[in-house]
Amino acid sequence: MNVSVKPVFEAILFDLDGTLVDTAPDLVAAANRLLLAHGKKALPYEELRPRASAGARGLIAGGFGITPEQAEYIPLRDEFFQYYESHICVDSVLFNGMEELLHHFEKASIPWGIVTNKMERFTNPLMQLMGLNHRACVIVSGDTTAHAKPHPEPLLHAARLAGIDPSKTLYVGDDHRDIIAGREAGMKTVTALYGYLGSIEPAHAWGADYEIQEPLDLLKIVFPK
Repeated sequence: MNVSVKPVFEAILFDLDGTLVDTAPDLVAAANRLLLAHGKKALPYEELRPRASAGARGLIAGGFGITPEQAEYIPLRDEFFQYYESHICVDSVLFNGMEELLHHFEKASIPWGIVTNKMERFTNPLMQLMGLNHRACVIVSGDTTAHAKPHPEPLLHAARLAGIDPSKTLYVGDDHRDIIAGREAGMKTVTALYGYLGSIEPAHAWGADYEIQEPLDLLKIVFPK
């Protein structure tokens, strides 16, 4: 890919789980440890993977059928957090092609960052362990601002911190809330079809400006011929 071509976008922001990093192996492992600890059978990886984008909320609902409104949820969530925090980067990896994609952006001096609903207590250690914390121009977590996605504030906050223009920024995510947040923030949006896609609505109905089958497809959007 010829990065000397003038890019269409000046900055790229990514969701984290299911978009930049495949964290499902460690998230599902924590969910299954929780299930076993409570006398239940572990569930197949393929069954829980789509719920990984929603973190503890999605995985506990998938394994126990319990939602945040129920009294049993908080103790289960806190136990899940303990399991996950102690094994946060065992099998989590960048999606195939993502390292090459980031290299292209860095070579072209296009800043990239992360806007996730994952809490800072998990985001920051994971980024450090993966060696990404000093490469990202900005990292905004689910509890960095008073709002989480689908509210646009986390994306707008990231733009302010990084000094980038939202209208010239691309936001990439694998959940409907990512597309809603990006659109409301005035950014162009991309659905990562290789991600977890845990929303009830089919991904093609989310109304994203673009869809990609793999990370390197993003180069065709940023550096069109």
